[in-house]
Amino acid sequence: MNIDRIFRILGLILFAIIGWQAGVIFTQTSEPFTDLEALKYIIPLTLLGGALGWVIAPWISTRPAKLAVRSFRNIPIEDIIAGAIGLALGLVVAALLAIPLSQLPSPFGSILPFVASIVFGYMGAMVTVLRREDLTRLLSRTRRTPEPSIEKTITGPRPVLLDTSVIIDGRIADVARTGFLAGPLLVPRFVLAELQYIADSADPLRRARGRRGLEVLDELQNMDEPKLEITDLDAPGVREVDEKLMTLARQYDLAIVTNDYNLNRVAMLQGITVLNLNDLANAMKAIYLPGERLRLRVIQEGKEYGQGVGYLDDGTMVVVENGNRYIGQEIDLVVTKVLQTSAGRMIFAAPAK
Repeated sequence: MNIDRIFRILGLILFAIIGWQAGVIFTQTSEPFTDLEALKYIIPLTLLGGALGWVIAPWISTRPAKLAVRSFRNIPIEDIIAGAIGLALGLVVAALLAIPLSQLPSPFGSILPFVASIVFGYMGAMVTVLRREDLTRLLSRTRRTPEPSIEKTITGPRPVLLDTSVIIDGRIADVARTGFLAGPLLVPRFVLAELQYIADSADPLRRARGRRGLEVLDELQNMDEPKLEITDLDAPGVREVDEKLMTLARQYDLAIVTNDYNLNRVAMLQGITVLNLNDLANAMKAIYLPGERLRLRVIQEGKEYGQGVGYLDDGTMVVVENGNRYIGQEIDLVVTKVLQTSAGRMIFAAPAK
């Protein structure tokens, strides 16, 4: 039995009792169980109250509770702590003012202390939440603890931040194994939490992607170089993972490794160094110049009449003019044009004579 059903039953009983009592009051009977004339009103009111309780019980119990829980989950813990501190300070001020306010003539002496508690409590919570960053900086000045991940590596190679997309992609492990990434690889805990959330998704595809990302992290952690570090670096007050990464990159002058096109563009507009594995893959593709020869198997027809299409080992598309009659054959080609597009490099070629 779920919680909604339990509260419906409790609501039915409670409102049925209220309906019974309303019927007794309405009929002004002293013997509700034996007065048949009164029962004509008491029983319908009891049934009506029970039905009303069954319907509205979840709306006054579990539904508001679930809404409150959902709302509190979306509130950063920093806001809750700042609000609690401000509320306590506001109530202290209200308590100090309650003594002189209570000496005022009636009815002000009994009303104003209560009003002061509400006003100063609300103002204290609102001010500390709005000035939370200033409060955080003030507290950090009195007790500053250096971030171990940054302090350890600041004198060595510059660390890089790993984005969720590049971890799920998996190629970061191959690139790291080659030694091209010398700096430590930093994975903030909020990125790890996002990976875990994806791995626990009900969608099988998302779940597989999340688990693939966790496997890649395990593979990186087992490498001697470069070092993978799970760091506690965070950006308080920022909710989105991409925004947190860019905030940390600006604050500590770090580079971000990503495959996310939108993150790549926004970070570059903010002057943040971005290492995009897709750009690296495109740059490492074999370069063919017009006039060079290559051998390729034509596998399908092209979009235009008479064209054939084949692919190099690195996935580069080769469009063969008059190549539809060679489908299924491996032939020698002469490169006629190389076109660089946003999707990658495309080569145009013609059968060698």
